[in-house]
Amino acid sequence: MLFIPFPEEAQAVKETAIEFGLGGQVDKFEGVLNEAAELASAEAGAIFWNAVQNMTIEDGFKILKGEENAVTSFLRNNTEEQLRAKFSPKVQNSIDKVELTKYWEPLISKYNIVASFTDKPEVNADLNGYVTDKAIDGLFVHIAEQEKQIRTDPVARVTDILQKVFSQQ
Repeated sequence: MLFIPFPEEAQAVKETAIEFGLGGQVDKFEGVLNEAAELASAEAGAIFWNAVQNMTIEDGFKILKGEENAVTSFLRNNTEEQLRAKFSPKVQNSIDKVELTKYWEPLISKYNIVASFTDKPEVNADLNGYVTDKAIDGLFVHIAEQEKQIRTDPVARVTDILQKVFSQQ
């Protein structure tokens, strides 16, 4: 399961909203971010499978003899654009469904005006980009964890092919 926190660069916005009694809206906002990421992530399996099916023998040897994150790197390099294209509309639908930008954009616009006068960094108002990027990053963190476990722990090699391939490392 993925968890996408309130945008790090907007923590001051979150803290201010909570101070003004808007903690419920902050919670709802984070819930929508995560719902959007989960819905989008459901699309990843087919994209990953396609990348594996199109893998060359050379790719296979690089993965087998590569670093502990070779599978993760291969998948990221061969699927990230497709994931972004698939995730972005789903994320946008989730954001639109709860009219999140109706609240987010005016809040961030006002915050950015104040930030420009107080030497604080401005906050990117692109929620879709933020959620899409974090969902993709979260998937690859999860894949990297699984890959490391498969490479280092024979018990994690739950299929015959995984046992055969990684026992020869």
